[in-house]
Amino acid sequence: MDARQQRGLQIIASGKVAGQGGIWHVASQQNTGRQYRVNAYADSCTCPDHQQLDIRCKHLWAVMITMETETTPEGTVVTQTARMTYSQEWSSYNRAQVEEKDTFMHLLADLCCDVPQPEQVRGRPRLPLSDMAFASAFKVYSRFSSRRFSSDLREAEKRGLIQRAPHFNSVSNYLASPTLTPVLQDLITTSSLPLRALESDFAADSLGFTTSRFVRWFDTKHGSSVVQEKRREWVKAHLMVGTRTNVVTAVEISGWRDNDSRYFPQLVQTTAENFDMARSLQTRHT
Repeated sequence: MDARQQRGLQIIASGKVAGQGGIWHVASQQNTGRQYRVNAYADSCTCPDHQQLDIRCKHLWAVMITMETETTPEGTVVTQTARMTYSQEWSSYNRAQVEEKDTFMHLLADLCCDVPQPEQVRGRPRLPLSDMAFASAFKVYSRFSSRRFSSDLREAEKRGLIQRAPHFNSVSNYLASPTLTPVLQDLITTSSLPLRALESDFAADSLGFTTSRFVRWFDTKHGSSVVQEKRREWVKAHLMVGTRTNVVTAVEISGWRDNDSRYFPQLVQTTAENFDMARSLQTRHT
């Protein structure tokens, strides 16, 4: 259950939902005396959250949950069996799917073009760090191996999005290099800035990512026998996420044993440098 669903339950508990059929009126939680008109069958609401972001707002959730379980005057709970149906704008959907990869490549190139090149005083000329940040992010997006991904880099070079397509070993080496971590972290923060006018509430959580490495795991059962097995090693990404837009504003990477609370202050500090934080919550990782 996401944050908007939880707030929808709060609205229901306060008795601020009234209506029947497809048209409902839901009172605002912030502005006393103000109501929003919810069309349950058209999946629309007149609140700013729905109008600006075109997402299912808390008022819509309140109506949908109310429609699913209504209590009759006799006290009987009636569950509605009718499901919400939504019209699909297939032309827009198809266009978005067809253009997704091209759009991603151009947006990523614009994001990476300002990555500064570290000063070098000796050794062979290094590859442009902006190109390697582009190649690393694009490689993960493509879900291809480094070798199979090489044709995508050649296409990016033809389009002028990078200076020169690097060797697939170079892409793998940069992905494994700790020097690329702060660069990618800065890119994530920079990519969130267009939404800072819309987001003020945040929540911190973590995600686990498996690696290709295996580690030995010892499990002692009942104090008598020791069971040895091999498991994939994994890392944790600690995130600060906007509750309205789901934008990621800050990231910290750690080993799988690290607790989330250690990274919470840094996530808040990084986000507060660019966003007006009205509230920040730390969620429990389950």
